[in-house]
Amino acid sequence: MNLETFKTNHKTKYLADEYERLLREEAQVKAMIASDPSMAELGEGEIATLRAQIDALEKQMTGIIESGREEEEKPKEIILEVRAGAGGEEAAIFAQDLAMMYERFAEKKGWEFKKLDESLSEMGGYKEASFEIKNKDAYEMLRFETGVHRVQRIPATEKMGRIHTSTASVVVLPIFPEKHFEINPADIEMEFSRSGGAGGQNVNKVETAVRIIHRPTGLAVRCTSERSQVKNREKAMSMLMARLEDIDRAKKESVVSADRKGQIGTGDRSEKIRTYNIPQDRITDHRIKQSWSNIEKIFAGNIEPILEACAKGTVGEEVES
Repeated sequence: MNLETFKTNHKTKYLADEYERLLREEAQVKAMIASDPSMAELGEGEIATLRAQIDALEKQMTGIIESGREEEEKPKEIILEVRAGAGGEEAAIFAQDLAMMYERFAEKKGWEFKKLDESLSEMGGYKEASFEIKNKDAYEMLRFETGVHRVQRIPATEKMGRIHTSTASVVVLPIFPEKHFEINPADIEMEFSRSGGAGGQNVNKVETAVRIIHRPTGLAVRCTSERSQVKNREKAMSMLMARLEDIDRAKKESVVSADRKGQIGTGDRSEKIRTYNIPQDRITDHRIKQSWSNIEKIFAGNIEPILEACAKGTVGEEVES
């Protein structure tokens, strides 16, 4: 790597200065040997010591630069999507419960959490909803939440006291600083409409909501969170790019799926990953065969123990959360 790269980076500049000093010292010793061969044995020993220090410094600086580059390439925000699955209104209410759980968790972590779009059911649950979460740790912590979540409970409308099973799917899409491919403008179709709902007269009277359709894949995204059509268009494009990159990643991962055995899950959105059994006050993650109690506390946003266990991919006994 070019020395100038190390000198212009504030994290490696002091090391680069020492690196240069050692190089000058090495050159001086070589010059001494050239002018006085009798000093060769002593000089070569000193050169060996200097060379070891030079190599160690170069390795250290290279490591710092590469680590910084990896940090820069990490997603600084994510799109989190929830969708009601089997179970009708109860599934939509469960989808909303999950969204609120993640929102409360984000609030506890001090992350920025913003609703991008929502489609409500008759009873106010989410048929589907999209959220933007901004923080450099968000993807790392939430990436294993993708999949089908299942709830077992007695709905408020159930008169016979029977337990119903409903599902909702969660998808976590990273937004990378660098785009891996370009979207052809000719492949895009845009629709504009009024956002509706809360937000004041402007939201209801002006066509600020943006829906983008990607013709080759049939993917459609919608954003209503901003008062400006331009900003909604930008966010909708980010959502579309995140979905397309997710599809691209899935294709690449399917090629090496055999190497993923032993890792936690497949990241497939159709995989049933977790069951929330309300009557038994137990949440079970099926991928790591581990359970937690105190569902009320977990729905209040205290999901870090679950996230940490999933990240480690460990198999454990039932634990109190």
